[in-house]
Amino acid sequence: MATGGKAVLEDVPSLDLMTELLRRMKCASKPDKRLILIGGPPGSGKGTQSPIIKDEYCLCHLATGDMLRAAVAAKTPLGIKAKEAMDKGDLVSDDLVVGIIDEAIKRPSCQKGFILDGFPRTVVQAEKLDDMLAKQGTKIDKVLNFAIDDAILEERITGRWIHPSSGRTYHTKFNPPKVPGVDDVSGEHLIQRKDDTAEVLKSRLESFHRQTEPVIDYYRKKSIVAQLHAEKSPKEVTIEVQKVLS
Repeated sequence: MATGGKAVLEDVPSLDLMTELLRRMKCASKPDKRLILIGGPPGSGKGTQSPIIKDEYCLCHLATGDMLRAAVAAKTPLGIKAKEAMDKGDLVSDDLVVGIIDEAIKRPSCQKGFILDGFPRTVVQAEKLDDMLAKQGTKIDKVLNFAIDDAILEERITGRWIHPSSGRTYHTKFNPPKVPGVDDVSGEHLIQRKDDTAEVLKSRLESFHRQTEPVIDYYRKKSIVAQLHAEKSPKEVTIEVQKVLS
């Protein structure tokens, strides 16, 4: 096994090895952090901040969908069980998901802690996660709630217009085209994504609030929820995150 590992390392370019070594040395002094990110549909800025937090604090980013797919692909015992459930069209049980998170956080990349994204979605899941972490003698340190007023989110999302063939995006308020509804470069018509309408957003927000408010309340009772002002600019939110985590 050691020989195999050594052979693999021998094939890694020196620059990559040195970069990883320097990263690990820098990370050694960082405090351990176990975080949960909660944010509404696209537009809350969670996706922008997550990689910044990951790099700044040397954490691993755990998205439940990605972990499930990885466990299924790696054919781990839990991955096999998850695949059986998915093949039957069943939902993967909370215990299985928590078991897969348990496996994932033992990886070297999660040594300094983790960011959980998209889990827990219910109070039962939060309780099961806490039980699993308690068995390891750890706990969630902070829950970052990317709070944004529904009206602001609606303005951000419903104002988006796209030029389909080039992917150029516009916003009626923040980045309007020179001529309303027309691409600046080609003069072709702009379209709006089906999901970017007020009706679709309203139903997504209702479902989000119904699901996540109880989870936020559960962690609020433990005094570990940080309410971020996600309507601010990305740079301002980054500074707010740093203050909360320092």
